[in-house]
Amino acid sequence: MKRPLRIRQLEALMAVTKNGSITAAAAELEISQPAVSRLLSDLEKEFGFNLFDKHKRELIPSQEVRLLQPDILRVLELIRQISEDSQEVTKRKAGHIRVACLPGFATSHLPDVVASFLKDRPGASMTIEPDRPERILEWMIGEQYHFGITDGFTGHHAIESENIDIRCVCIFPSGHDFEGLAEISPKDLADCPLIHTRRDSVFYSKLALAFQEFNVTIQSYIEVRQFTSACELVCRGAGLAVVSELDAAKYVGTGLSYRPFVPTLSHSLSLVRPIFRKPALITLEFMEFFRESLQPFTS
Repeated sequence: MKRPLRIRQLEALMAVTKNGSITAAAAELEISQPAVSRLLSDLEKEFGFNLFDKHKRELIPSQEVRLLQPDILRVLELIRQISEDSQEVTKRKAGHIRVACLPGFATSHLPDVVASFLKDRPGASMTIEPDRPERILEWMIGEQYHFGITDGFTGHHAIESENIDIRCVCIFPSGHDFEGLAEISPKDLADCPLIHTRRDSVFYSKLALAFQEFNVTIQSYIEVRQFTSACELVCRGAGLAVVSELDAAKYVGTGLSYRPFVPTLSHSLSLVRPIFRKPALITLEFMEFFRESLQPFTS
């Protein structure tokens, strides 16, 4: 049974073909002349035909070698490209990352993070797919995406997760009387029309409990799915809301102001990824980059 060809044999063959001599080929490959001769001798045995015809002092590739030369050159170019790509991956500069996220993130915090991350990584690219938490969970279990940003995640054996608590604030239209307050409690919101997340959401349960502790009833006005929707409505003077500071900060200067909400309330973000799929280095680096972007808003 023939042994598999070695890349070094093919490199020696092409070096001699290009230079016409073993001496010149050895200098190009930075190995000894006997080493080149051995590589060619072994390759000739593997092929079963002569590699070169000698014309005067020059080695001329045989007809068989000329026939194989285009394929050999393609193989060597592919090996070179793989080597370069592997170095880029090692440097964490290349690769494609598939990210699934909550719809609000696709238009609020995530774009700035992605733009900053890709800026110094010309070989990297990314897919961003927003959807509801249930769908993100399905994608992670099916290993369709490398990284997910969701909330209300309670655990699954096929998913690795990390929960990060984000501070919450009370948002109101710019120029509102609340701008004179240092912080805002449920008592301050007793007679205010409130924009809030769906009643079946984990966050609404937390908010309702905070109001109960102050014996205040939530004046429900508009129910939304995403914090970004609440921010858009508040900017238009449609009411007030308690949302993640991460979302609120993006709207400062566009008709919205905010103050800390007391008692301290947090929105738990879940960073998730498939546990049985080994992540690429660039995916791990993006996950860490994203974590760092959340630090100014953590409880």
